[in-house]
Amino acid sequence: MPIGKVKWYDAGKGFGFVSNPGAEDVFVGKQVLPAGVEELVKGQRIEFDFAAGRRGPQALRVKVLETPQRRPSLSNRHKPEELNGMISDLLTLMESQIQPDLAAGRYPDRKVGRKVAEILRAVAKELDA
Repeated sequence: MPIGKVKWYDAGKGFGFVSNPGAEDVFVGKQVLPAGVEELVKGQRIEFDFAAGRRGPQALRVKVLETPQRRPSLSNRHKPEELNGMISDLLTLMESQIQPDLAAGRYPDRKVGRKVAEILRAVAKELDA
């Protein structure tokens, strides 16, 4: 059985391709993944059997040789200085538009409340990353 690396795999579509040393890439469908494996990760090493299909080689059996550690994407993170500015602006917004309504015994306008909630969720996601 050849050993190859996953070139790409889309769990949503349920298929991907793995490199086949010395030959063309092999199609891998979710139906041939081992029990308990939901997706493959780019660069992951797998062992596989394959046969010629209508559109090219297709994997018949897959054995996962390594389970790579998934790292959270850091490309979307803001620098601490930027996050500090965002939180400062958020506090100003809450003090000027949310707090006065709450102090008067009423909830803020729905549109403003939704915007603030969306910003709060984004800041929380940044802090949690």
